[in-house]
Amino acid sequence: MDQKILPIITPEELIDRRGAEDLMIFDASNNPTARTNYEAKHLENAFFVDTNSQLADIKRSPADGGRHPLPTAEKFGETLSKLGISPDSHVVIYDDKNGANAAARFWWMLKAVGHNKVQVLDGGFDAAVNAGFPTSDKTETVKRGEYKCSEWNLPIASLTDIDEIYHDPEHLIIDVRETPRYNGETEPFDKIAGHIPNAMNVPFAENLDADGRFLSPEKLSKKYQKVIGDLKIENIVVHCGSGVTACHTLLALDHAGFEIPKLYVGSWSEWSSNDRPIAAAGN
Repeated sequence: MDQKILPIITPEELIDRRGAEDLMIFDASNNPTARTNYEAKHLENAFFVDTNSQLADIKRSPADGGRHPLPTAEKFGETLSKLGISPDSHVVIYDDKNGANAAARFWWMLKAVGHNKVQVLDGGFDAAVNAGFPTSDKTETVKRGEYKCSEWNLPIASLTDIDEIYHDPEHLIIDVRETPRYNGETEPFDKIAGHIPNAMNVPFAENLDADGRFLSPEKLSKKYQKVIGDLKIENIVVHCGSGVTACHTLLALDHAGFEIPKLYVGSWSEWSSNDRPIAAAGN
């Protein structure tokens, strides 16, 4: 059985691994200029992964699975093969937002199909550059891999699951969006502002220190133990706006030594598009 790989890798540790035959590095930045930025400058030998086309199966309406629904596991296996990843690859993922853009989503998806050797780069692109990791603007050539996936093996919550638990005190729904979005004061992406009734707001940014690096496992463990209390981990669901940044908190929980709780992939984008109850600050 493979030894457990820590979910976070430091820039210094990545530099030590540089040149390893099994190492594959991916830029999972997700913004309108992400691919252009990657083509202009990326970590040496890193490949680009596109959130919308490769890490999601986007439907016509967010009411159908949210803004970033998961592809089937089989389709994800095809994507991994096209990206050159095989089951023995050591995958390191970075983005330009300290793991919150889509690096943690790609990490979760790999973990969910049973891939053990996958890590997110602490501090992202800037931290690696500042530590001395070389960059490149050349086009990287992918050698096709072979990856077969049949199912998602990490726990996932559906819209109907949330219907059944949002009012149950034995369950906890964690909303990792910024507090103004949770409070219903602003909503930059979805049509309706607010939050799922009884959901607790624990912004994903609180997983990081002032320098944008992950808090230590000890600090994260203490923080989330206060949040979870005596609840069973299988009764915890984590969500965000579209099922991407929620994975940042799942990553932090794994880093802290907790079992990975359920991901509500549809998240607020699905809930708010399906005529479900909505709460806001003060109610």
